[in-house]
Amino acid sequence: MSRQLDAYGRILVIKLGALGDFVQAMGPAAAIRRAHPSAKITLLTTKPYAELGRAAPYFDEVWIDRRPKFLDLSGWIALARQLRSGGFERVYDLQTSDRSSFYYRLMGRVEWSGIARGASHPHANPNRDHIHTIDRQRDQLRLAGINEVPPPDLSWAARDVAGLDLPEKFILMVPGGSAHRPEKRWPAESYGELAAWAFGKGISTIVLGGDIERPLAAAIRERSPQAIDLTGRTSFGEIVGLAGRAIHAVGNDTGPMHLAAAGGAPSTVLYSAASDPALTQPYGKAVTVLRRANLSDLRVEEVAATLAIG
Repeated sequence: MSRQLDAYGRILVIKLGALGDFVQAMGPAAAIRRAHPSAKITLLTTKPYAELGRAAPYFDEVWIDRRPKFLDLSGWIALARQLRSGGFERVYDLQTSDRSSFYYRLMGRVEWSGIARGASHPHANPNRDHIHTIDRQRDQLRLAGINEVPPPDLSWAARDVAGLDLPEKFILMVPGGSAHRPEKRWPAESYGELAAWAFGKGISTIVLGGDIERPLAAAIRERSPQAIDLTGRTSFGEIVGLAGRAIHAVGNDTGPMHLAAAGGAPSTVLYSAASDPALTQPYGKAVTVLRRANLSDLRVEEVAATLAIG
């Protein structure tokens, strides 16, 4: 007779990154918590997402994976000891990478949901790499006995943004993305024209991103000086808080757009041929995807038509 899920005492969830993937794993995390209501659930993640993980209502503790390099023998020994010390009865590997699958070898005999060879609950769907991340994880959990997985909801992550002195009506703008993938970015000049158009409609623009996106914010402000530059000044939780108050969010295929969509902002996400929205697009209550092989071919008017501005 198979063991009831609510009888497990110690559970490990592995989700190392990146930001968009971490956000999309929060629906599965909620389902895992619901399936194991009395278990002590530990999240293994990387440092950038530890704060978000600690804020989530799904985990009792958060461990940081320092991701030892291949020849770092002492690092691997320390990680193996840590993983074995947890006394975990089941592991949900939501990262499903070669690295996280190797952790199965480090842990010894434990129930495992993932793609590691020898896993007790393998996700053996041959199409797993050709379906959306959320659908893939739903299928993975179904094979582990968890049948209901909600979409990601980050309302619990929202931080108070009253201190940011916000305008009454605003859109969020996320012009950045991976520094080594410039082809995934709509031109900053186009974002600037969009911000100027919104200002003409009486709507302010708030530009979000990390420190590295500050030059993009400056380029936007060259065309729309009224745009508010918050690059490098907002935590993940504050982005979620801003999303809950925004009229709309518009941005590239990048992590903060997942925060905005899951935080409740109607969102327009811009894709080039460099990534496939069928596999990665954010989930939210109202998400529009615009895709061009080359994003420089996407006209400002086309993006403006999707914004929730009367």
